[in-house]
Amino acid sequence: MNKIQIIVNSILGAAIVALFILFFTVTPGSKRSANKEVAASGELMPIAIINTDSILKHYTLAVEAQDKLMSSYEESTVKLDTKAKSLQKEAETFQKDVMDFQRKVEANAFLSRERAESEQQRLQKKEQQLMAKQQDLENLRQKLSADFMNEQNDLTKQLQDSIQQFLKEYNADGRYHLVINDAVTMDKVAGYDITEEIIEGLNARYQK
Repeated sequence: MNKIQIIVNSILGAAIVALFILFFTVTPGSKRSANKEVAASGELMPIAIINTDSILKHYTLAVEAQDKLMSSYEESTVKLDTKAKSLQKEAETFQKDVMDFQRKVEANAFLSRERAESEQQRLQKKEQQLMAKQQDLENLRQKLSADFMNEQNDLTKQLQDSIQQFLKEYNADGRYHLVINDAVTMDKVAGYDITEEIIEGLNARYQK
């Protein structure tokens, strides 16, 4: 898994975790006494476990969001790399011309002073052009970075909205008051893991 894939997964994963915690820790007052009775009876508490990594891998919308971000990142990288290589070649050619000019000056190879000054002016103009192109490249890098961040924010919000709406419907009866991320617990407790149910429900809703 490359660096950008890790970053994308981390951001989307954090968004999912935040939604589960935010939604399920809001405990309806009418359920509190019932919770104590459940705890006393030894039955399952209103707690569930989910695995955000599984949701990122199997929820269609999350997979599509990752694919879009990866595609955008790759396209931006290719565009920047192409321009950077082209500019590098120009810079190398310019450096050779400068060295050649210096050698000619030292060898007194120019036929006239005007000819030397003309070549010097050409090189100065070329240098200015290269500096302008370098700034253009930096501006493009900043623009592409901003565009990527905006797209990332839009897709993250879309994912958050989708999951939040599903959770409202899924937990309309207030059966769960807390959901723990499986990456934190590291263990699956029988009867508490609802990851597959969440993924199936999300995908079914998304297909509609």
